Amino acid sequence: MALFRARIASSSLLSNVIHRSFSISPFEALASKMKPSKELESMMSQFSLDISSQIGSCMPLGMMRIGTLIHNIEIRPGQGGKLVRSAGTSAKILTEPSASTKYCEVKLPSGVKKLIDVKCRATIGQVSNPEHGTKKLRKAGHARWLGRRPTVRGVAMNPVDHPHGGGEGRSKSSGSHGRVSLTPWGKPTKSGYKTGPLKRKK
Repeated sequence: MALFRARIASSSLLSNVIHRSFSISPFEALASKMKPSKELESMMSQFSLDISSQIGSCMPLGMMRIGTLIHNIEIRPGQGGKLVRSAGTSAKILTEPSASTKYCEVKLPSGVKKLIDVKCRATIGQVSNPEHGTKKLRKAGHARWLGRRPTVRGVAMNPVDHPHGGGEGRSKSSGSHGRVSLTPWGKPTKSGYKTGPLKRKK
């Protein structure tokens, strides 16, 4: 009789242990014992509330911090993103935007520093696919897949088609002095000829 009672007690003890082990996983038991520190809680709350530090957030330049990397920048408020949109590019905020200042200085990927209205919106972070410019095309057909058509040199054309056309051999003119490089419409392309605006717009 005593042996029977001992067997019943051991079986009930084993069933209780199995039930507890399956009802509460080791990870839940460990998580229940661990309590996050106050520093970790404050850090997590600050990260969740501070949207100006999250990549992908879109907001006016006046709400961003100095040194933030941005892309898809508006030129005029509400116009939509116009600057820094190609693959792997990003701009940097150089001056701290504030309520008193109307413009924010931004350094573009070309190195140009531009003053932009603080009401203009931009996206935080860098555009993806930075290896876009380093990819090599495997064959000529790959360029055609991308919509790039062949380019014919001006010296290979006739004089009626291009200013560089005609002449004997590979010469840009029939004379011995040569000629300045021109576009198909006769405008100079080298020798310091300025084609852009005389004064850069800010």
